Amino acid sequence: KVAIKGIERELICPACKELFTHPLILPCQHNVCHKCVKEILFTFEDSFADAGSESSNQSSPRIKISSPSTDRIDRISRSGTKRNSLTPRSSLFPCPGCQRDIDLGERGINGLFRNFTLETIVERYRQAARAAIAIMCNFCKPPPQESTKSCMDCSASYCNECFKIHHPWGTLKAQHEYVGPTTNFRPKILMCPEHEMERVNMYCEICRRPVCHLCKLGGCHANHRVTTMSTAYKTLKEKLSKDIDYLISKESQVKAHITQLDLLLKETECNSERAKEEASQSFEKLSHVLEERKSAALRAIEASKNLRLEKLQTQAEEYQGLLENNGLVGYAQEVLKETDPSCFVQTAKQLHVRIQKATESLKSFRPAAETTFEDFVVDIAKQEEILGDLSFHSSGLEIPEINEKQSKMYNKALISWECPGKTDSADIYVLEYHKLNREEETTTWQEVEVCSKSKIISDLDDDSSYAFRVRGYKGSICSPWSREVVLRTPPAPVFSFLFDDKCGYNSEHLLLNPGRTSVESRAGFPLLLGSDRMQVGCYTTLDYIIGDTGIAKGKHFWAFRVEAYSYLVKVGVVSSNKIQKLFHNTHDVTSPRYEQDSGHDSGSEDAFFDSSQPFTLVTLGMKKFFIPMTPAAPKDPASRILPLPSCLGICLDCDKGKLGFYDAGCMKCLYECNVDCSGVMYPAFALMGGAAVHLEEAVTAKYGEYHDDI
Repeated sequence: KVAIKGIERELICPACKELFTHPLILPCQHNVCHKCVKEILFTFEDSFADAGSESSNQSSPRIKISSPSTDRIDRISRSGTKRNSLTPRSSLFPCPGCQRDIDLGERGINGLFRNFTLETIVERYRQAARAAIAIMCNFCKPPPQESTKSCMDCSASYCNECFKIHHPWGTLKAQHEYVGPTTNFRPKILMCPEHEMERVNMYCEICRRPVCHLCKLGGCHANHRVTTMSTAYKTLKEKLSKDIDYLISKESQVKAHITQLDLLLKETECNSERAKEEASQSFEKLSHVLEERKSAALRAIEASKNLRLEKLQTQAEEYQGLLENNGLVGYAQEVLKETDPSCFVQTAKQLHVRIQKATESLKSFRPAAETTFEDFVVDIAKQEEILGDLSFHSSGLEIPEINEKQSKMYNKALISWECPGKTDSADIYVLEYHKLNREEETTTWQEVEVCSKSKIISDLDDDSSYAFRVRGYKGSICSPWSREVVLRTPPAPVFSFLFDDKCGYNSEHLLLNPGRTSVESRAGFPLLLGSDRMQVGCYTTLDYIIGDTGIAKGKHFWAFRVEAYSYLVKVGVVSSNKIQKLFHNTHDVTSPRYEQDSGHDSGSEDAFFDSSQPFTLVTLGMKKFFIPMTPAAPKDPASRILPLPSCLGICLDCDKGKLGFYDAGCMKCLYECNVDCSGVMYPAFALMGGAAVHLEEAVTAKYGEYHDDI
């Protein structure tokens, strides 16, 4: 038998760190005290409502729960199954056992089973721990006697005399079930929490929980695989007994592992002390180098100071001599008293030279030495950055590389990276980014920890460039920083819309996907039948489709992809007051009746053709981007043809009346023109022949998860 005192670790609630009290079984199969579940639910809901962000979820109460107030628990108990009482708005519960957010379903805490088996084991442990403390009779007059048995039907403890009084022979109470003294009273029959009047008699193998027949007939377990309770009991008991027997038979192996772990503990202690000593020596070397450099710098400053003081002191003494009856002036005054001409000339010649020099220095006064020490300022910016990155580097930890093809800048930034090798991968990554600003002298990196190999960054400024870098951590060891990658945000906020399947949509020629994010032109029998009527030329028309949302003001950006096989696609915008003209325009650009080449100058005809259109579109096709013919456009046709980007973007500025076409990969403007924004503007697309357009998907949390799966 296993000693009851050896299993205390299994009887501790992960939330309050105390012995379980009325434990509940969570869907993840962990157990938590009833009162702890209630307190965590309310704390989690309050933090979710106050912060409303991911950070508040991360600070959810996965810590030791202080004993909740009685009034609060009573309020929770009285609230029953009312909405927003026991079940939080998010319907999530942060399990303190596995640190995951568990969905409790619509019934919340009311849908959880009470773990009576665990409760019984806890009670046995408590009794073993307080063997000297007796359970007293609940019905004796003071002083109460020690109880000898407990009635499971009455949920009370009795001494022999009181038990006979309250359970007389020949009554129904005499048939009650009684056990030894205990404080743990459990119901004889386990009832279904979903259907309180029904007893559980089946076991759901999918959800791994007991259910009643109503749950199977029309409840949430209707399509699940279930077995009878007796079968589940027999199967699980056999498996558990078999596993326990196996573990007991491997007792010698377990002891050997324990011995090995003890050795590893000691070895870890020794190795950690050695690592501390080596790290301390490394920092002492750095400190010694810094002390030497510090002493050298201070000596240089002191030497410069002494030299400058000496020069300034000498200059001050020279100027002191220019005062009356002092120094040079006093000496000159004495020389002037000489009456012998020959002696005077002999002395005055040299003295006059000195007086002239003093006069010139007085006219252009300049200190003999500088007082500032700007040349002695120590630049430690680079050293600070290097010391900030000082950590335990490992040659075995791969340097991650940011994948520019999988990374994406749209409504948010999706940064994805990968490691060249598959071995010794990092446990966690640190992604840093900062906005490139020429005006700022210092760079301030923003840091975020990531457990996966991609991260979505929001709240970035529009029309700005950001630098990104990433490094991996495995314990206290980190890899060097990856190569910095610069990505640019869209020139304006992202505008979200879907293709309109009602206004002018031609279902015979165009095919929309169910989500209305992709459109494809079908060059089928209708096109062949239309062409069959003409012997010369081709009667093919453009099929138009617009977005289902318009723009009245502001600056907006959207992006899309054009399939490489597309023959002809036109993209741009159309005004609300010209939509009818757009879909009823009978002019056919490829019809022989409207042939553009009429023998006149081609440039003037192109200008006339552009001005006659009720919309602003540019032409794409055959993997090319065609810049429209305008007075500012190059006259050489070859220079007006650019490679078609993998993702094309359009920026509409209604306030300035500007329409720009961008390479959405690098956010480079390919072409910009003026546009009349007098009405509500709608994104417009035109397709002919085999062609397809896919709207760019917005970056969301689910997008990142899907991206990781890929």
